[in-house]
Amino acid sequence: MDNFFKKLPSWLLAASVLVLMMSVTALFFGDFLADTFDVIGIRIAMLIVAFASFCSSSVFSLLIYMNNRMVSRINDDTNRRAERFREQSFASSNYSIIEFIDRMLIYDESSRYVERFVDTQRFDFHMLDVRVSRDKVLEDKNRYRFTSMKIPFRVIEGKYVSRIAIEKLIFERDGNHFVFEPCGKNTETEVFLLYNEQTKRNNVIINLITPAEPSFFLSDRINAFTKIIIHMSITSLLGVKVQGVSQLYFTNPEQIEAVGSNTYRINSATFTLASFPEVGHFLK
Repeated sequence: MDNFFKKLPSWLLAASVLVLMMSVTALFFGDFLADTFDVIGIRIAMLIVAFASFCSSSVFSLLIYMNNRMVSRINDDTNRRAERFREQSFASSNYSIIEFIDRMLIYDESSRYVERFVDTQRFDFHMLDVRVSRDKVLEDKNRYRFTSMKIPFRVIEGKYVSRIAIEKLIFERDGNHFVFEPCGKNTETEVFLLYNEQTKRNNVIINLITPAEPSFFLSDRINAFTKIIIHMSITSLLGVKVQGVSQLYFTNPEQIEAVGSNTYRINSATFTLASFPEVGHFLK
């Protein structure tokens, strides 16, 4: 349809030129037409003139239509730009950026949560080792280990946090990398947000599924991770989302705080913004 409107002015112009030439020709040869065809010649000349008038009015109407169409497009574009500007203004003042603080805790996941999520084939709040597939875990969960990680955080800039999701999680230890990704076709895994009434701190809790062999975590010893890289997205209470990468450094892995758990002091935490704040889609 757009190609038709683009070519229509050229067609009308060509037809108008043709009719103009025929009208001028009929004007100069009016006597000849009258003598040869009698009144029919005059009628033919008037028909050509009437058609020329029709072409001119059609061209004028087309120009008005094209002008209105262009004005409408300009208005639509202006409205989109204004809406985008309002969204950017809203996002720039209502985002959230967090910082992980204090001590990270790694421990065996509660069997109650394994039964609640994994046994019902729901992998909410779980991330899988890249060597592990969802179907294999469902076939025999005894061949895999379920571990939880809890990290306190605080909002260092912006509004309260309503949602945090992790896209990729990488542990580094002695040059080895343990990579965790969301389950199945999901691009991110939502984490638990837990507020501790005693310490007055917010915590992020995410569950990890690894092969049963003791390469990632041993409950009876200190597992000396040197760095953790977290690719995540943070959504504020007002629905503004930012994406970034947080890196946690541990120069001196700490202690076994309780049976089956390790505690790590976070000596340094950095957050690198990966995208500008944008208004996200609210959950329905």
